[in-house]
Amino acid sequence: MYARCGKNKLKKNKIVKVLGNIDVDLDVFYKKTDIPTLSLGDTVKVTIFLELPKKVEEGEKKEKERIQAYEGIIISRHLNSAQIDSTITVRKMFQGGGIEKVFVLNSPWIKSIEVLKRAKVKRAKLYYLRDRRGKSARLKTRFD
Repeated sequence: MYARCGKNKLKKNKIVKVLGNIDVDLDVFYKKTDIPTLSLGDTVKVTIFLELPKKVEEGEKKEKERIQAYEGIIISRHLNSAQIDSTITVRKMFQGGGIEKVFVLNSPWIKSIEVLKRAKVKRAKLYYLRDRRGKSARLKTRFD
């Protein structure tokens, strides 16, 4: 698969050795600084940047671009928000049913995250909200 060069050494090994000497901290490139402090029970509005496919003609862009807002309650957080691959799960009620989306906080597709309300919660995950409808799905408001 790889061509031999010199004294029975593979090019692949040379590439790995060269790249092994370089220490690059990828967190610097992908880490966002404008993420607010998020906690469970917060009602957030996540603004997402979407590219929609369309028919391509000569000299045109390949995709349409649009911005979509997704508003709901944070029901879980995975990993610390200081890590690059930390995620949140946001649940919103739509036409009597619930829809959940998982967002990677440092994703380049997320334009902004805005906290609208905060709530008092005493659990690490709010998965019990999946079974609740109407007034029983409400959370107590936190003022701070």
